[in-house]
Amino acid sequence: MLSEKRILITGGTGSFGKKFTQKILGLYDPKKIIIYSRDEYKQAIMKVEFAEYKDKLRFFIGDVRDRNRLYRAFDGVDVVIHAAALKRVPAMEYNPIEAIKTNIHGAENVIDAAIDCGVEKVVALSTDKAVNPVNLYGATKLVSDKLFVSANAYAGAKKTVFSVVRYGNVAGSRGSVIPFFRSLIERGEKVLPITDFRMTRFWITLDEGVEMVFRAIREAKGGEIYVSKIPSFRVVDLARVIGPDARLEEVGVRPGEKLHEIMITREDSWTSYEYDDHYIIYPHFDWWNTDEHFTPGGRKVEEGFQYSSDLNSEWLSSEQLRDLLGKIDIVY
Repeated sequence: MLSEKRILITGGTGSFGKKFTQKILGLYDPKKIIIYSRDEYKQAIMKVEFAEYKDKLRFFIGDVRDRNRLYRAFDGVDVVIHAAALKRVPAMEYNPIEAIKTNIHGAENVIDAAIDCGVEKVVALSTDKAVNPVNLYGATKLVSDKLFVSANAYAGAKKTVFSVVRYGNVAGSRGSVIPFFRSLIERGEKVLPITDFRMTRFWITLDEGVEMVFRAIREAKGGEIYVSKIPSFRVVDLARVIGPDARLEEVGVRPGEKLHEIMITREDSWTSYEYDDHYIIYPHFDWWNTDEHFTPGGRKVEEGFQYSSDLNSEWLSSEQLRDLLGKIDIVY
């Protein structure tokens, strides 16, 4: 699938980019992998980590805001994974214009460069926060998702195929609840703050996120939003596993935070299909041809179906959480 292909990853020095690069090099024989990012220090570290593959890797310093640089970087590229984004919710509330420049205008630049440079496939990473957004980050990612879906019509006669992969916070990733709780316990704190005792979240690992991107590259025909089937957990259960002797204190939901994560809204149920290990939300546009674009093997979900962490059919027990915590990389 990716052997002899030229692959570019925007935001490629992040946790997803590094894991995706590792997987590609282990499973395929790509012609070239281009890491496109703003951070020269992280690029230097990644060069050392992947030194044995130096003939396969290229490192481009650039920003998705820079349209001309993207055109130069995309020249001759077959597959683009768009992972670059500004993601910190409080920072985006305070710096809204910067979020728009990167997450919306950056997406527009990626789309234009991909079409004009003849890229075969583009997969954009999304987030649960783009679904019924309550903060600016989520709102910018909602617009980004819409842009990438509609890019399939915008491309006209060009053959570039655009799709989206949506998932929530990766377990153990920087800024998520697991390293936060762990750091408090390691400092000797006796109290773990819980914003709301009813709060639930989805559990997805970086490997699972990467596998869904592989699926999108392999199967997407244009306009799909892929959503993994993953288990839910209660935040209080996670806190008790990480700090069994700590007292839990309810402190109130923070601005821009939700009680439960949502991946598929009830309104999306009209065009959502269930597969063995994932869902696909298909476009709801006249230009989208069902016979041409539909992936076989799916079953239309019931009208009014909502895929959210509180209504999930699969839940992690405390024992399962304890076991999984020992298997993931935690980034502080």
